[in-house]
Amino acid sequence: MAESPTIETRTEQPYVAIPVSVRMNELGTVVPPLMGEVFDWLTARGIAPAGPPFWRYVVVDMETKLELETGVPVSTPVEGNGKIRDGVLPAGRYATVLHTGHPDTLVTATRDLLQWAAGRGLEWDSDGNTWGCRLEEYLSDPDEVPDMNEWQTRLAFRLRD
Repeated sequence: MAESPTIETRTEQPYVAIPVSVRMNELGTVVPPLMGEVFDWLTARGIAPAGPPFWRYVVVDMETKLELETGVPVSTPVEGNGKIRDGVLPAGRYATVLHTGHPDTLVTATRDLLQWAAGRGLEWDSDGNTWGCRLEEYLSDPDEVPDMNEWQTRLAFRLRD
């Protein structure tokens, strides 16, 4: 179940992430373990996350590959190394919605958010398959919320300036 969408203004946010290229049916097995690697990298350097972990979709091509990053925001810019890359989530206006439910139902929540925005004449920061910023922010800790049907995820899609 998703709440009503809103528009919010965000400031730039530094982050660290591991980029990955996967097919849609590989998301659930390939990407989540990478989040642990990002957290381990931060912990080894004594860096605390500055927000919830996320998946940032860069290219969404359902017929071939999804290009995405699995990352964590940090308070100040950090230089990545090895698999870990650093970046900055762009400032701007974002269409957002809070979704409570199993991650498998995010496809429906995403479709609903896209339809909501289209109905208001809002344009995405996208040129078709490539996104300026399309996030799934994972607000629930699986250790604290074992029932996946109760997980909270915020979708945040940057709007065109």
